Amino acid sequence: MRLFDTPLSALGVRDLDRWRDLARPDGRLTSPYLLPDFAQDVDAQRHDVHVIIAEENSAPIGYFAYHAPQGGIARPVGAPLSDYQGFAAIPGFKVCEKALLSAMGADVLVYDNWQGEALGQVRSQTRSSIIDLSEGVDAWMARKEQTQHKHFKKLRQRQRKAEREFGPIRIVFGDPLGERFETLRAWKSAQYQQTGLLDLFDIKWVDALIRTCASRSFGPFRGLVASLYLGDQLAAVEMGIVAGDIYHSWMPAYDPAFRAVSPGHLLLQGIIEAAPNMRINRIDLGGGEYAYKDAYTDYETVLQGGRAMKPSTAMASLKAWDSAEAVCKILPGPLSKAPLKLRRRWAHTAAAEPVLSQRVKRMGAAFLKAPQRLTA
Repeated sequence: MRLFDTPLSALGVRDLDRWRDLARPDGRLTSPYLLPDFAQDVDAQRHDVHVIIAEENSAPIGYFAYHAPQGGIARPVGAPLSDYQGFAAIPGFKVCEKALLSAMGADVLVYDNWQGEALGQVRSQTRSSIIDLSEGVDAWMARKEQTQHKHFKKLRQRQRKAEREFGPIRIVFGDPLGERFETLRAWKSAQYQQTGLLDLFDIKWVDALIRTCASRSFGPFRGLVASLYLGDQLAAVEMGIVAGDIYHSWMPAYDPAFRAVSPGHLLLQGIIEAAPNMRINRIDLGGGEYAYKDAYTDYETVLQGGRAMKPSTAMASLKAWDSAEAVCKILPGPLSKAPLKLRRRWAHTAAAEPVLSQRVKRMGAAFLKAPQRLTA
């Protein structure tokens, strides 16, 4: 197998079509994040996306989009926003990590949602939860009523409570004026700030990427903005991406004033019921362990976090953090977790913020605003 690197912008129609075919290993798209369309939207904002093409007998068998290395460290395209990462490739595809790093011109590849054969050291694992509506919504609901009756009984109670206290439930799809997206953005930013997390919307390329996807309402790769109204009041908004027959939930948020009636669940139910009209047969809820997912999940896709490395300054720096974490585990109380929390915050910031000076500035601001969240 031969690996070679090229800027994404240099790929021709033939490669892009082959890439799209490989993203559907069984005729069904694995995830919108593995398409060249997503990589192109990211590159339009970052201008640093490259692609590794794997060839066998002069025929492409795999494509992997990533950001050009900085300080020797490379990351998959769209990180930390990309909920699926890895190669769009033939079934059973495997790649040598040393050969991949060499082709990328990188010392380290850090990934957090790798789909397929993982590389190097796997440090975490999550499962992306998927709703399968291929047999129809009625059949899906009948099946869920048998296995998750308690959840859906409570959901119906909350529906009645919401309509009694606030007015009729209404689900609206699309956002031609961008007003509902702006509300989503404000809610999500407030949530990031209140929890001490990095406000992704405060990063120019991230904000522009999500806006671009949200505004793309037609075509084989598009955004979907879904909104829940209770009476005349906007209670919840969710934005995701659609390709093939799959919708991937990406940015959900709701008005805390309606928390008692679970507006996020009401909106998800509305999306499920409308899915067939949008030719959506699968809804991917993404990774992370949340109790509500148990009621909806039909199957899961394993995603892994880890890193591939070769001896280098970048590798030595990561190993130093490993040693600091190991030493601090013996310390009492919050101090035992301080290095891990700092590292996670730095890794998240470094993935989202390409400019080193801005990374340092954002870390400093995080300390000033909420130092206890980084060290406690």
